[in-house]
Parts: sequence; C-alpha cells; structure tokens
Amino acid sequence: MQPVIPIIVGPVPRIRAVALDRPWIWIAQGWSDLAAAPRVSVAYGGAFVLTGGAIALLLFLAESIYLLLPLAAGFMLLAPLLAVGLYETSRRIAQGQAPDLGAAIGAFKSNIEQVAYMGLVLMLINLFWTRMATLIFAIFFGSPRGNLQDLIDLTLFSSASLPFLLVGGFVGFVLATITFSISVVSIPMLLDRPGTPIWVAIGTSIEAVRANSKPMALWSALICAFTGFGMIPAFLGLAVTMPLIGYASWHCYKDVVVHDDA
Repeated sequence: MQPVIPIIVGPVPRIRAVALDRPWIWIAQGWSDLAAAPRVSVAYGGAFVLTGGAIALLLFLAESIYLLLPLAAGFMLLAPLLAVGLYETSRRIAQGQAPDLGAAIGAFKSNIEQVAYMGLVLMLINLFWTRMATLIFAIFFGSPRGNLQDLIDLTLFSSASLPFLLVGGFVGFVLATITFSISVVSIPMLLDRPGTPIWVAIGTSIEAVRANSKPMALWSALICAFTGFGMIPAFLGLAVTMPLIGYASWHCYKDVVVHDDA
C-alpha cells in the first residue's frame, strides 16, 4: 500500500465569524499603526502618489488618457500585493518591534516564491481587465479621440453613456469581487506563514469572505471609498489612504484567520 501524503502540512487555518462593525475597528487599528510608523507610512504613501501621478502624466503625453480609469481600477486590483511591506510593519508593531523601512521593503523575501505566484495571478486579472475595458469602450464609442473633456462628455453625457457604464461597471464589479475574495487575507497569510502554499492561502481567503459576507462587503466598500477619495485630489490623498488600508488589512487578516499553533 502506498503511503498517504497530506495535502496540507501543519495546522489547518480556521475562520472566525466577526461582527458587521469590525471593519471600522480594523480602520482604527490601521490608523494607530500609521501614527506609530511615520517613516514607513510616508515612504509608501509617497510612492503611491508618485506612481499614480507618473501613470497619469504618461497617459496624457501618449494621448491615451482614456485608459486612466481602467488603470486606476487595475491599480486597486494590484494594491494588496503592493502593500506587503505595510503588512510587515503592522506585524512588527503587534510583536513589540520597532517599525523598519528596510524590513518593510524586503518583507516579500520571507515567502518570495508564493508571493510571486500571487503577484502573477493579480497581474493576469489586471491585464484581462485592461483589455476588457478597452474592448468595451471600443464597442460603444469606437476609437478613442479628443482630449480629457471630450472623453468625459462622451462617456458620461452621450446617448451611449448609460449602457456603457452599466456594462463596464458590471464587468469591473465581477473582477473586483474575484480579486478581493482571493486576496483579502491570502497575501497577509503568505507573509505571516512562510510555509503556506498559494492555493491554501487563496482557499482560506475565499472561505473568509464566504463566512463573513456582510463584514467583508462593508470592508470592500470601505477600501473602494478610501482609495477613490485618495485619487480625487491628484492622487495626493493616497499618501494617507493607502498606508491606512494596508495596515488595516493586516488587522483584518489577524481578526478573521485563526491558527491553532499561534
């Protein structure tokens, strides 16, 4: 008889059911971490602002400003991966260690292979979304043309605006829901548990969303709201909102996922 090989080595993670108001607690805890780690927060917040501004400038120079909203949405899809260093900072603060920018930047090295796989998954989703957004635009409006004001008039005030927004919004909602479900606790888990394979982390994340559908729906809405508001004033608000969401996401993970050997 052949030996039995377990598919999961070590304790199996469990999901804790949380109250509907817990996302507000995660935000409060994230704000506390933001204040406790000013150097890391400023560095990551500044990087988000500069990245957003650079993308907008390049699109403007390339006369492809119509891609700004799809790429902004894609940025939100990739944000959980970009926040690995913020998870590490919250982890260090919880353990009584001093926040360290070097440790935050190198945090992905603790489980680099699985984090890279997760990054590949998110990149593929982002690429698919960008292609779909371009296709949907072409179906309703043809080839992009004109300046930013023309683009706004075309997509918001033309006869095709409503069906365009409904179709684009539906496709974006589906992809955002998938991304949120597979990543909301999976990437913090890969950092916290270096031996965790990606499929276990993704399965845990999906189950966390399923078991806490209402709190997770509120949490996803808060993420979208904070990110959207951060983008409005020329991306400057991301200097605060993105570190805040990153820190809060770590507390979401620690609140929802239970490891028996912890």
